[in-house]
Amino acid sequence: MLSTHGTVGGALSLVFATCNDYDGTEKQKKIIQRAGPDAGVVDCFDHCVQAVMSGYLRSRLLFYTGARHLTSFFAPSQHVLPDTLCRACPLPSQARSFSSHRGRSDGSSGQEGENSLRAPRREVDFQLSQLQINAVLHANEQSVRIPEFDGRGGPSPVVRFESNQLSANTPLEDRRSSASCLQTRGMLFGVFDGHGGHACAQAVSERLPYYIAVSMMSESVLEDLEAAMETLRPVPPILQWYKHHNDYNYRESAALYVNHLRVYWQELLASEEHGDGMRLTDALTYAFQRLDTDLSLEAQVPLANDLMRNTAIQAAFAGCTACVAYVGPEGVHVANAGDCRAVLGIQEHDGSWSALPLTQDHNAANVAEVERLWQQHPASERQTIIVDDRLLGVLMPLRAFGDVRFKWSRELQQSVIEKGDSDLEALNLYQYAPPNYLTPPYLEATPEVTYHQLRPQDRFLILASDGLWDEMTNDEAVRLVAEHLTGIHLQAPVSASQLNLGQMHQLLLRRRARATPALDLNGATHLIRHALGTNEYGEMDQERLATMLALPSDLARMYRDDITVTVIYFNPNFSKTTK
Repeated sequence: MLSTHGTVGGALSLVFATCNDYDGTEKQKKIIQRAGPDAGVVDCFDHCVQAVMSGYLRSRLLFYTGARHLTSFFAPSQHVLPDTLCRACPLPSQARSFSSHRGRSDGSSGQEGENSLRAPRREVDFQLSQLQINAVLHANEQSVRIPEFDGRGGPSPVVRFESNQLSANTPLEDRRSSASCLQTRGMLFGVFDGHGGHACAQAVSERLPYYIAVSMMSESVLEDLEAAMETLRPVPPILQWYKHHNDYNYRESAALYVNHLRVYWQELLASEEHGDGMRLTDALTYAFQRLDTDLSLEAQVPLANDLMRNTAIQAAFAGCTACVAYVGPEGVHVANAGDCRAVLGIQEHDGSWSALPLTQDHNAANVAEVERLWQQHPASERQTIIVDDRLLGVLMPLRAFGDVRFKWSRELQQSVIEKGDSDLEALNLYQYAPPNYLTPPYLEATPEVTYHQLRPQDRFLILASDGLWDEMTNDEAVRLVAEHLTGIHLQAPVSASQLNLGQMHQLLLRRRARATPALDLNGATHLIRHALGTNEYGEMDQERLATMLALPSDLARMYRDDITVTVIYFNPNFSKTTK
């Protein structure tokens, strides 16, 4: 417990020393000397920790000060000190910069309402049992086996898929989708990383697979759909969904979604060029663009009721990135907009494994992506479009659905917000435009589409939100899934002459950890467990894992992001048969 003078004072010294702000000033000395059982000092200590520590060092500091338990004086989602304590603290109280990568991307700083002088005291027990750890990790896992033959005269390219999600935000802002296209021979898988709330990711995860499937349908199939709608007959099914029982649907907006999907296929029927349906690359691209347009329009027009309108406005003003894979007889097509990722696991003829990324992250680290943005705006904005590796200094991904604050004019944003009768505060909306907002739109949902023809050595595909990729590399993810799939722990040969004793000890620790039998039957769960529980030696640290899973919702987002993973396993006989 944070209750003794020595523990808190020593921890504060560690904070100041770590952040290079400790210079022995009287103010800092007084804070350390005052450290004791007083709740306000602990609040100040917590504030210092938040302000200066990296996620990993903060977790080490929590263990340093609290050992097995930590008493939290934070009010839920309120991490601002009372004024009296902020003035005493040598570290300035600053609003955090939020993005889809480590927080909210809508430019807000979270809940900034009144902060009571004494928030509720809550005790966090980091000592979760193995049973409790497994219960948390297995809560959202899904495993589906696909029939080897698709019933249409050929083998299915997918034999099974495994998926899982773990929340850091409350509620979870990530979404996932998986479905078979009943009018074409293929399956759709999607991972959607929401920011600024879950509304956009929810809407896109429900609707995008339909837009893609309709884009691929031939004119004759679309005519059957339209005839069924006109005569009030049952509409031929478009998708067979694979839903987890925790997956949610916007039932109150179902009629709106169907009507706008119908308008879309009517426009395709009116086109003289549709014929047998779009090519896959075009279908994926156009479906992304069309759905983003519909999200924008739905927020601007009158709708049937307040609930439907509120849902539409929230979906448009929130945002999400998307990575969708279509696996069919032609191979794998991946459409990506944002910083989710698709990575192919390949087993070579000699048994070794390698990772092949099928996507590129659309963020400031992608030079080509930044150049694309520069080309779309005047040269005078080169210094302001990307600030601190964020779009206009606010948003981490450079492509996304929704996020109309980066697409609409200022006038349109103000008009939509002011003319609505909705409770804007309840919807978490407010009048705001990013700085240097001169020539919108700055953001689009056009995906980058890649194609890969399946080969016998292609064993699986990992789709995951950036919450996973923040914690591990592509190669590490493929190695973990490969070990889980084969039961063989991969060890690279090492020359002893290249290592000193300390390095050899660390290598032995890593290899011992890898030899531990897998605790999960689900490959996606296996990835999430290792993403959170692997320590600096590469071994599974149960205490670290328990700590990460036991963090309360108002703290968890400071240490990790929502994680969504889907692992798609390919039919090894498919490529042989198609050849």
